[in-house]
Amino acid sequence: MNWLWLPDGRTKVQSVGVVKMSASKGEELTLDEDKIFWNFESKEPPRSVCSESCPPGTRMARKRGMPVCCFDCIPCSEGMISNETDSMECTSCPEDYWSNPQRDHCIPKKMEFLSYYEPLGICLTTASLLGTFICAVVLGIFTYHRSTPMVRANNSELSFLLLVSLKLCFLCSLLFIGRPKLWTCQLRHAAFGISFVLCVSCILVKTMVVLAVFKASKPGGGDSLKWFGVLQQRGTVMVLTSIQAAICTAWLASASPAPYKNTQYQNDMIVYECVVGSTVGFAVLLGYIGLLAILSFLLAILARNLPDNFNEAKLITFSMLIFCAVWVAFVPAYVNSPGKYADAVEVFAILASSFGLLVALFGPKCYIILLRPERNTKKAIMGRGTTKS
Repeated sequence: MNWLWLPDGRTKVQSVGVVKMSASKGEELTLDEDKIFWNFESKEPPRSVCSESCPPGTRMARKRGMPVCCFDCIPCSEGMISNETDSMECTSCPEDYWSNPQRDHCIPKKMEFLSYYEPLGICLTTASLLGTFICAVVLGIFTYHRSTPMVRANNSELSFLLLVSLKLCFLCSLLFIGRPKLWTCQLRHAAFGISFVLCVSCILVKTMVVLAVFKASKPGGGDSLKWFGVLQQRGTVMVLTSIQAAICTAWLASASPAPYKNTQYQNDMIVYECVVGSTVGFAVLLGYIGLLAILSFLLAILARNLPDNFNEAKLITFSMLIFCAVWVAFVPAYVNSPGKYADAVEVFAILASSFGLLVALFGPKCYIILLRPERNTKKAIMGRGTTKS
């Protein structure tokens, strides 16, 4: 029964439901809710709960000392979700997923690595291919003019080998771009280390030959040249490069670099990177390159004031100065760069040092060969060695 207030102030009691007796179901209540009169301003029935339902993305936290229907709705923490109403707890997302802003479902984490398709990757790839193309052009120029005094006087065989090693240096930088894989992680540093040692070894041997030739030009110094013949030069370069190859082999065999999903930088992002495996192995690889570069630089300084017709040492001094400056600046920049920017710093160091060697060592020679052919003669080179710079 329900009391109904009439407009004239009287009340009326009316039936709004009935209780039926059933042998199978017992008492059964049937209500006609449209007939029920609620004496409130809203004319709506009162709510029988203390708190509103908690929507997805939150969890219920009951209030102390209050009935069980009284609770707060606490938003789920980052990385956790609830996808049901009135959820009692939030669940964690899988390892490669993260919660969306509403915290009601998991979404895949963003992946970050130095890609070929982003502006930074495109610039570095373009620079790498440009350097490779320039090396090929210079190699073609030296091959075409291989019989000229300029090419022959500058140890043509080591020059050709140096250009090939510089091409490898430019190309190995491409291994640092793209999503890291096991084979790229293992190959990138090995290719980088061997290519640069081959390059610096050629420069070191060229410097030693300059000193030997000058010493041989003095009375009683002819015996010094027998230690720097063609076979000795090739052998020295191969031995120095083989040492780096042995270092890389030991490094890969003991603690090989491998791809790694790093989530320390940002929780909602997976940073794909190559861990070096053994920091000692990486340090020895870089240290050996640095040792050869410093030795080349010191020998070139000793030879820089030799007579003019041996002044290629001045070019070597300048190129080694650029090389050492780039790699000294690389170490702190690499250590302090997060994620993909560490790879970008290493690629930049490879390209900067390779371009420095290419321009410093071969730029002046190509200028004389192509634009000043009158200075590319035996008489000019023997008479005025400055024409070789």
